[in-house]
Amino acid sequence: MHDPGAAARDVEAENESLRARLDYLVEQAERNHEIMCRHQAFDLEIVGSDSFQALIGTIFRSLPAIAGLDIVTLSLVDEDADIRTVMDKLGVDFNDFPHMIFVDAVAALGFVPSRSEVFTGPPKPMLGPYHPAGHQPMFPNQPPGLQSIALVPLLRNKRLIGSLNLGSLDPTRFTPAMATDFIEHMASIIAICLENVISNEMLKYIGLTDSLTGVYNRRYIDRRLLEEIGRARRQAYRISCLYIDIDHFKLVNDSSGHQGGDEVLREVAARIKAELRLSDALGRFGGEEFVVLLIDANLDSATQVAQRILQSIAGAPFVLSTGESLRISVSIGAATLDDFERDHAIEGVAQELVAHADSALYKAKEGGRNRVVSFT
Repeated sequence: MHDPGAAARDVEAENESLRARLDYLVEQAERNHEIMCRHQAFDLEIVGSDSFQALIGTIFRSLPAIAGLDIVTLSLVDEDADIRTVMDKLGVDFNDFPHMIFVDAVAALGFVPSRSEVFTGPPKPMLGPYHPAGHQPMFPNQPPGLQSIALVPLLRNKRLIGSLNLGSLDPTRFTPAMATDFIEHMASIIAICLENVISNEMLKYIGLTDSLTGVYNRRYIDRRLLEEIGRARRQAYRISCLYIDIDHFKLVNDSSGHQGGDEVLREVAARIKAELRLSDALGRFGGEEFVVLLIDANLDSATQVAQRILQSIAGAPFVLSTGESLRISVSIGAATLDDFERDHAIEGVAQELVAHADSALYKAKEGGRNRVVSFT
């Protein structure tokens, strides 16, 4: 006999099951929407990064949080250390980014090269268990208990420029069977942003560097001096300036040609730089003139540095590529910033500091050259 009550209960149970299923799907949809919004915000943040330092800082700070990862590292191919050199020149301190890894060759990234791009295409992400023997170089500062990892190639125009390395303490987070469309999309955006900021930083560096000697140019020194004066006023330390001029440089060009003159300029720049600290700045102001900014140095300290530079240049002959040996000397003017009055414009104070060093240089040349004169 048919029981209407039982049928009604069955329908109610089925409806309850459908409601629970619907609630679950709605919850999943909301969760997926929240994840998508977080990743979209991350995409916008990295696309808006205007420097290498800002970009990698965002990747290391934001990606672990939004993706629920225990570690994120970034490997970049830097065969001739060009990226490291330029970023260091532009003030990036890689000690702040222990998860930034540079490799000298594509092979060090660990991706298996395709036998034929026609059939296999570019390298694909590698997902699976963490194996210290093979994966430790990509996770040099990994958390204890790292279980699963994803190595995601960073590709630009089919060229492998690095890898985005993701790690989790959950052994099921990354498995070989997992779809990789999402992380490949994320890696492609990161690769584009990396290439753009590195290119922009390279152009910035070129615009601030003297192409002949490799030291900074006047534009950089002018800009750096303004920054340093502002910082010196806040922190109450001294800035000194050395104005350096090669003695009788026209005779070098006349006797050894412009190639010989260029070699002398490069060697003078190298000998000056060898006497400076990392915090100091050396720039070529044009021709045979160089300017040094000595940070947190009073006039006595600046004069001592100037004397060391003087002796370094005059103390050993310059041997040119032709085999010719030349004796070179320089004249140096030294001055120290004494004006900490906040109502004086920084631009005017900067110009005055360089002018004082230039005035002292003029006296050094008038006094017979190959000497240091301090502006007092």
